[in-house]
Amino acid sequence: MANPRIEPLKKVLAIDSNDEVAWFGLGKAYMEDANFEEAVKALEGCIKVKPTYSAAYYALAQSLQKLGRTDQCRQVCDQGIEVSTKNGDAMVTKNLSLLKQGLG
Repeated sequence: MANPRIEPLKKVLAIDSNDEVAWFGLGKAYMEDANFEEAVKALEGCIKVKPTYSAAYYALAQSLQKLGRTDQCRQVCDQGIEVSTKNGDAMVTKNLSLLKQGLG
């Protein structure tokens, strides 16, 4: 069964497509359902609306890793590390660095 949070978040985005929190929530809901293709789309939407949303880069990188899209994952890690460092989001920076190291 699909995550019950998905439809309400889609409704929010139908009203306001610039709601970065709804985009992020939708991406995370898709991740919980292991629907990583849709998670990537939603998280890319989040970053498009708010390029400084550090946590979205980490979730996007995780989703890309699950899809085996290693090169793209590495690029998102690099972008996310840059953004999270500027934001002072040390935990996100650390998580992205560890994820990137694990890619080999």
